[in-house]
Amino acid sequence: MSSQVVTPPSTTRGAGDGRAGAAGEAPPVEREVPLPVLSLLALVVGVVAALGAIVFKFLIALIYNLAFYQTLSFQYDPNAFGAPSPLGPFIIAVPIIGGLLVVLLVRSFAPEAKGHGVPEVMYAIYHNAGNVRGVVAVVKSLASAISIGTGASVGREGPIIQIGSSFGSTFGRRLNLVRAQKITLLSAGAGAGIAATFNTPLGGVLFASEVLLPEISPRSFLPVVIATATSTYVARLVIGAESAFAVHPLILPQMEAVNFHEIVLAAAAGIIIGLAAYLFVKTLAYAEDRFEAMPISPYWQNLIGMTAVGVMGYLFLLASGHYHVLSVGYATIQDVLAGGNTSLILLIALFFGKLAATSISLGAGASGGIFSPSLFMGATLGAAIGVVGTMLFPQADISVPTFAMIGMGAMVGGATSAPMTAIVMIFEMTRDYHVIVPLVLAVALAIGIRRALITSDIYTIKLRNRGRPIPTNRTTNMFLVQPVSEIMNRNFKVLPDTMTVAEAVNEIDPASTKVLVSDGQRISGFIRFGTLRHEMQRIGKETLGSLSSNAFILATDDSNLNDAITRMNRRGRSYAVVIKGHGVPRPDAIVGIIDREEVANAVIQNHYG
Repeated sequence: MSSQVVTPPSTTRGAGDGRAGAAGEAPPVEREVPLPVLSLLALVVGVVAALGAIVFKFLIALIYNLAFYQTLSFQYDPNAFGAPSPLGPFIIAVPIIGGLLVVLLVRSFAPEAKGHGVPEVMYAIYHNAGNVRGVVAVVKSLASAISIGTGASVGREGPIIQIGSSFGSTFGRRLNLVRAQKITLLSAGAGAGIAATFNTPLGGVLFASEVLLPEISPRSFLPVVIATATSTYVARLVIGAESAFAVHPLILPQMEAVNFHEIVLAAAAGIIIGLAAYLFVKTLAYAEDRFEAMPISPYWQNLIGMTAVGVMGYLFLLASGHYHVLSVGYATIQDVLAGGNTSLILLIALFFGKLAATSISLGAGASGGIFSPSLFMGATLGAAIGVVGTMLFPQADISVPTFAMIGMGAMVGGATSAPMTAIVMIFEMTRDYHVIVPLVLAVALAIGIRRALITSDIYTIKLRNRGRPIPTNRTTNMFLVQPVSEIMNRNFKVLPDTMTVAEAVNEIDPASTKVLVSDGQRISGFIRFGTLRHEMQRIGKETLGSLSSNAFILATDDSNLNDAITRMNRRGRSYAVVIKGHGVPRPDAIVGIIDREEVANAVIQNHYG
């Protein structure tokens, strides 16, 4: 049988990791600052994130008033419905013009600013050493303000997360901090941004902890807490301390500790909204993939998508008196929480309208977040479930606004895989503690249902489709997220099991070449020649088949090291054969080897590289 030889590729570090200097120069030595210094830096990050959130809010107001009413004004209450635009049906052109400007900005200056932002932040944490370019903050601010202000169905929290993380990362790079501390400041900036946007300091901390930070420790948690508390305080000084949404206090029966009907309905809501979260994840991913696959320029893609969004907004205006699905949609959420929308048909139409408008907006190239659309869809679907509950249990004191809040938390938790963030943020945004028990139940069921249907959430599915997945368990060590294709040894040789050891030594370099043994149809084992070098004379006539070990696992080239090592551990193996695609380990399908040396090198490179 003929043998197969694969030589290792070049391992030269590229310029894209943010560490290399000019040609021929060694990268600067990174430094690790004490925790008090890192905490002080986080305080500065919190102040900047709050100022960024404030400026971003007023920038949206300016663009919104100019686009919809042709006036120069910073007065804008997103929680109140605005009057219909004097443009009439020509309002359909507003999202189109805004979308084309966004595409121009993003393509010209910062492609990372496209979409809802959080996947790019996660990519930077897990795959780019915590590096986010500073220009992203500027471009993301302007592009997202244009998108939201001209009616794209996106939220403002994704941009401010990317803006805050961009500053935190740039701050860390300028100070030449080690990777872990850069990531801490990046996460602190993101959490501070979302805390200032929604006036939710605890929610900001939990968002950074559940969604962004790879591991939780005092050295990472304390700076995040300081940044979010600081940003919330600064934002409250400027724009007030009111909760994001006003909810009328609920009057509950004094003697009834638990409303049985409410709990049963909350469980049903959790299951239904878990299915809705799955639908949102799949629909958004489908829209992004379909638009990207169109054989036309991004400008034409955006024109098609934003025309559809503009038409949807105008049709809702004709049917209900408001644009509803355009922009952030806080006014609709506030109206639902106040009990203003109780038409079952309208609530369901609002859910599916927002689902379609958000997916199309982001697929077509808009810049903005998915957190606010998740709140919108959760509020409308939850309220619809509450309306059905009042029909089924007319004597059970079912509150439609309560189920709107439950729906908001369940949708956010189910879509983002951040249950604690969802629960705490709904409490902070509404200041209503009575909803906590049914809310916890609904969120738990929603995230369980969605995970049973699809592992990836609204953030991670984008990275998985790029071939850059991150582990479901975010506390995994950083080196484990690397694709196996990046750390595997490509210097291997496949030899027949009938060949003798003496013959094999003449064909390979025992010190460096990995040897796989084949029975002619598939790989039957491997040999570590380094462990046999002192016995070569004694075993020279032995066949490779008699000495090989089959204690290996198969790993596909699109998996990451975490998956491979987990399977090695479960099966008691220390060797992995990497194959292209799936199937039996045929010689022509093998692309690399992972042995103990490759794992050790990955660890060393992650910590000291």
